[in-house]
Amino acid sequence: QVDVGSSPLIFLVLILAGIAAVFFYFQKSQDNNQIPVATAVPASSHSKQVPNLPVAAPSTSSLRSNTFSRIKDNYSTVQEVQQALRKSGLESSDLIIGVDFTKSNTWQGEKSFQNKCLHHIEHGKTNPYQEVIAAMGLCLEEFDDDNIIPAFGFGDTVTRDKSIFCLNPKGGSCNGFRQVLSSYSEKALQVELAGPTNFEPLISTAARIARNEKSFHILLIVADGQVTSKKPTINSIVAASENAPLSIIMVGVGD
Repeated sequence: QVDVGSSPLIFLVLILAGIAAVFFYFQKSQDNNQIPVATAVPASSHSKQVPNLPVAAPSTSSLRSNTFSRIKDNYSTVQEVQQALRKSGLESSDLIIGVDFTKSNTWQGEKSFQNKCLHHIEHGKTNPYQEVIAAMGLCLEEFDDDNIIPAFGFGDTVTRDKSIFCLNPKGGSCNGFRQVLSSYSEKALQVELAGPTNFEPLISTAARIARNEKSFHILLIVADGQVTSKKPTINSIVAASENAPLSIIMVGVGD
């Protein structure tokens, strides 16, 4: 979990660390002859390749030498962060975004957002969710070849902890981060916050998209606090890790 501070660049550096640490590159098992998702994805002009990122292999007798490592924190430009992502093996990636509309957003900005709701929209200013989406756009949009971004919300009075809704008022995916931003801003003025917090519907949907499209995806979850429905969320992460080319990154906003 990453707390967004005053420097978008620090946030981008931590995103790099998240991408390198979260994604597990599955190796072919000699015992059961299973073919891992990462090597089963066909390399073509229409499918994005899974990056060969550093991994940790728990519960094995022979640990790989290229396990988790520290990510340097002295980048000075977004371009340097992008170059480091490429060096880590990220050539291209589809993106999926999920935004937390639970009621705790109304009080989680007491200290960090002038006692305003974290979804407060004000002309000429940005709220924490807009900051995260904009910073991600600066860093990752050039890795997304088709620039089509499925963007969802969850936790409102309609979906609560049972389902998700499209951020795009017209339905379907957004065309780039600018449309994600505009769609979020429009929805933030309309949605009634509720809860409880459950990431399972979002993670399961993202895993299904990654499996169906057979390409590496990054799911960005922007949320204000702890998960209420822990067991379903854990189960969805475990299920996604078994057969979906998916990295999950959570960015925490608010107090």
